[in-house]
Amino acid sequence: MRLLDRYLLRELITPLFYCLCGFLILFVFGDLFGDLSDFQKKKLLVRDIIEYYIATTPEFLVQVVPIALLLALLYALTNHSRHNEITAIRAAGISLWRLCLPYTVVGFLLSLGVFALNELWVPQSSERADRILFRHVQNSNAPEPGMLPTSGLANLREGRTWLAGQYNEKTSEMRDPQVIWTLPDGSQRWLYASRAIRTNGVWTFFNVSECKTSGGSGSMLEPSFQTNVLAMPEFKETPEEILSEVNISKGLALRFKNKAELPIAQIRHYLELHPNPPDSLKPRLYTELHARLATPWTCFVVVLIAIPFGVASGRRNVFVGVAGGIFICLTYVVIQRFTLALGVGDKISPWIAAWSPNLAFGTAGLWMTARVR
Repeated sequence: MRLLDRYLLRELITPLFYCLCGFLILFVFGDLFGDLSDFQKKKLLVRDIIEYYIATTPEFLVQVVPIALLLALLYALTNHSRHNEITAIRAAGISLWRLCLPYTVVGFLLSLGVFALNELWVPQSSERADRILFRHVQNSNAPEPGMLPTSGLANLREGRTWLAGQYNEKTSEMRDPQVIWTLPDGSQRWLYASRAIRTNGVWTFFNVSECKTSGGSGSMLEPSFQTNVLAMPEFKETPEEILSEVNISKGLALRFKNKAELPIAQIRHYLELHPNPPDSLKPRLYTELHARLATPWTCFVVVLIAIPFGVASGRRNVFVGVAGGIFICLTYVVIQRFTLALGVGDKISPWIAAWSPNLAFGTAGLWMTARVR
């Protein structure tokens, strides 16, 4: 790494760190003052409150990292330009594109980091925070830890529908499961059990009774057999697929307001089980899938937008470049929300809804950078 790159990165990382810390402090204290009475009702200790905010930090970072990067980059570039450092660097034969390389690398790496946070840590943060909130409150109606009430799975690919009174997402255990299996000849097998668990890739049912239908018109369910233990290696449904069905159904009930519960892996599992989702659901699923892929790249787009405003700000009032960059990025966020709403409403293609703001504003940033003299 060249000495110039190290200098530019140092001048960027310092304000970026301060911006992230400042936003985090504002978030914690603002939320704490608003929810302090609720924390007291739930009998939370200081340690519990600290754990709660640690649990919610990943979701907060996903939202605030692009804003912090924008402010830090505009501050760093404005300082360089105001002290004529940009002019001196370019006079030494270094092009503007080469000068901006460290910033684009930072934007790229932060985009990957936001993507990892959004897929690996954020989906569990909401559940972890809820467990901390209610750890000192007794609720007789609440299920056991890890138990999801009234779960189900529709495997249209293999013609099986699962229903369970409760499902333990940690041990993959079902209570009171029912499985309706429609065979290729039209006949059905109905399994009823008191418990089911997946061990070594095989579903095992306990206290099982089975009924069958012949598949003809007007055929009735007829008892087939009863047994204490029944292993069904034919059932290929995985715990991840069951959990994706539960979370997708929950997300639909919330109209996709809680996007943290719908990572790409769960959407993919759901689409594997439902290769032809209904028309009312298909635009939402595919728009959400593309949005999960496109949104983290906001960090990279922010860099492309901020560079021309920050570099050129030395020729005018310092705040003109900063205010212009912030205004453009706010416009980007508004347009992004608008296009996603159009995608969910099936007005435009899902990939256009998710990726068009990135492509449009990224291209505009490159064009404005090329025009900087």
